[in-house]
Amino acid sequence: MNLHKRVFNMVEVFITNVKSVCLSQEILKLLEKSFPTLKINFDLEDFNKPYPCGHSILRIEGKVIDTNLITQQLRSKGIKCELLEDKTCM
Repeated sequence: MNLHKRVFNMVEVFITNVKSVCLSQEILKLLEKSFPTLKINFDLEDFNKPYPCGHSILRIEGKVIDTNLITQQLRSKGIKCELLEDKTCM
């Protein structure tokens, strides 16, 4: 019997106050340089409401994700950033 080990990646989602494509590209370059093994992308949302209701989504995928270090790096650049908590509705 041939059993294959499946490697599962973690996925973390953050909300941020990044509004522009230019700033999102700058942040992506910074994070990709610091965390080359992670898959990172932005989804810029509608900003008709103030942060945190109006926000963009930063999605990070990889084997190991240091959410504290990522949050610290973004905040050091003046970016508001919060980990989106995984909630289960009953």
